[in-house]
Amino acid sequence: MKDIKAVALDVDGVLTDGSFYWGFDGEELKKFSFSDIMGVSLGRKAGLIFALISGEDNGLIDRFANKMGITDIYKGYKDKASALRSFAEKHRLDFSEICFMGDDVNDLKALELAGFSAAPANAHASVKSVAKLVTAKSGGNGAVRELIDLILEKKESNKK
Repeated sequence: MKDIKAVALDVDGVLTDGSFYWGFDGEELKKFSFSDIMGVSLGRKAGLIFALISGEDNGLIDRFANKMGITDIYKGYKDKASALRSFAEKHRLDFSEICFMGDDVNDLKALELAGFSAAPANAHASVKSVAKLVTAKSGGNGAVRELIDLILEKKESNKK
């Protein structure tokens, strides 16, 4: 974890709890955690590069990215490993320098490609079986913050 320079995150089930609400007018709503928002903010301040990789093409992803200052957004990517490759190439990163956090079967190839893989506590069993870290917190409820805190802790302990 000490060599991690970038964190790529799935959105639904990682930054959200995987639920969504439909309004009567068809509007889709999702819940994000302020704990995770603070984790991303702290990670960015510490120099981590962030990417959002989602199979969905949803304007809420753009809104979250804009709020957090994340410019690497990969929406509508059913092949998340492909998005992770593009992200690595763009930033000239080795996969060993990238952490990917996902929660379901469509994240497996990206989890296997990343140098460090993480999953929230409520991830699908197949994801938890390949992830190097399974957080105590669930998706949308502080799992991302837990991951970022651990990465920053490892980086800080390496400086000593």
